[in-house]
Amino acid sequence: MKVLIVNGAMERQENATSNRLSAYLSEIITAKSVDVQAFNLADSGIPLFDTEIKGVPESVEKMNEIFREADLHIWLTPLYHGSMTGAMKNCLDWLECSAGLPKPYLTGKRIGLICWADGVQALQGINSMDTVAKSLRAWVSPYNVPIKRSDLFGADNSISPDYQQRLELMADVLVTGPDH
Repeated sequence: MKVLIVNGAMERQENATSNRLSAYLSEIITAKSVDVQAFNLADSGIPLFDTEIKGVPESVEKMNEIFREADLHIWLTPLYHGSMTGAMKNCLDWLECSAGLPKPYLTGKRIGLICWADGVQALQGINSMDTVAKSLRAWVSPYNVPIKRSDLFGADNSISPDYQQRLELMADVLVTGPDH
């Protein structure tokens, strides 16, 4: 089984929220003896989606391959103006390149969603990602994690026990599936 963590933030700093969440998720999923790969949008070189472009850019071909090869996805993004980052939505739009394949888009993939916000509106980001995932023919986990960023990290600057528990539960639901 392969799990893909899709980091939809455009942050490159090691201590950024998105990178810390991605590292924590990698750690807890790897402990389940599952292969984990991270896809960092900030480093991907995905261009703006353009239906008039001649040929598919190499970065897009690679992204499509990585996304379709993974069995499970975890998408994470900060809330931007009531939704996921525009760069993340742009990246997902490029899955259109797989439209002619026997199993196009993300057909049958299980996806967990994580969004954080400075206030309490992170669920809006979850809802927007949910809509896109379902449009791409994926199965969205019934358990996702909206995060109030001010509660995410404890006094020692590690992920708070409450959010550790939530992230671990989401990983368990995804990895074990609905049959367990």
